[in-house]
Amino acid sequence: MAKPQKAQNSAKAVAKKRVVKVDAAGEVRISATFNNIIISFTNKSGQVISWSSAGKMGFKGSKKNTPYAAQTAAADAAKTALDAGLKRVEVFVKGPGSGREGAIRSISQSGIEVISIKDVRRFPTTDAVHPNKEEYNQTGMTGFHNRVTHLF
Repeated sequence: MAKPQKAQNSAKAVAKKRVVKVDAAGEVRISATFNNIIISFTNKSGQVISWSSAGKMGFKGSKKNTPYAAQTAAADAAKTALDAGLKRVEVFVKGPGSGREGAIRSISQSGIEVISIKDVRRFPTTDAVHPNKEEYNQTGMTGFHNRVTHLF
């Protein structure tokens, strides 16, 4: 008689929760796009301690890009990070979204000390220089590249 086989362990039962070393100091990465805001609390080596987003908090559509949604998401992630033992953070903000300041204010009010705030947006500080400038100027496009940025 055949013996009944044991049920295979599902992926959820086998997966272990990753253990992250939490120091007193860490970093917060805030990515504020036009459609959503994502807040990640990490230790100094970059491992994520906790994260949250406006979509995770239940906001949908255009409500995800509001300062209130950013404040709610930041408070949620900060509560988890504070429970894990995080005390001081450096904040790195990226993107043009409207919830940038609200998220920082919410992190500060949750009991985590904000050491510094840095804006890491990627935008040129000077005019873009065409790689083949002489050839570019011969086409009669001189001065045009300062106004049209989608050519590059």
